[in-house]
Amino acid sequence: MKTAVQFLRRHTSRILWGTWAAFFVIYETVTLVNKQDDDTLSETTRRAFRTRTSKTGRALFTVTVAGGAVWFLFHILTETM
Repeated sequence: MKTAVQFLRRHTSRILWGTWAAFFVIYETVTLVNKQDDDTLSETTRRAFRTRTSKTGRALFTVTVAGGAVWFLFHILTETM
């Protein structure tokens, strides 16, 4: 039992990120197979930002994704934040 607790303490982050990634892959695969409207990440994102109907939504989406990508690149390469 003590070994299991130590293992979980050392690997909690990996376990949680791996579980999240696996859930995402499984959920997205199921939604792609079902072919229902507005259930994939892409469709939900388009609806949330209204990219089909709003220039403002498209601009906001672009700034959000580009800003996030720049931040993540900076974060990983400089090991800060």
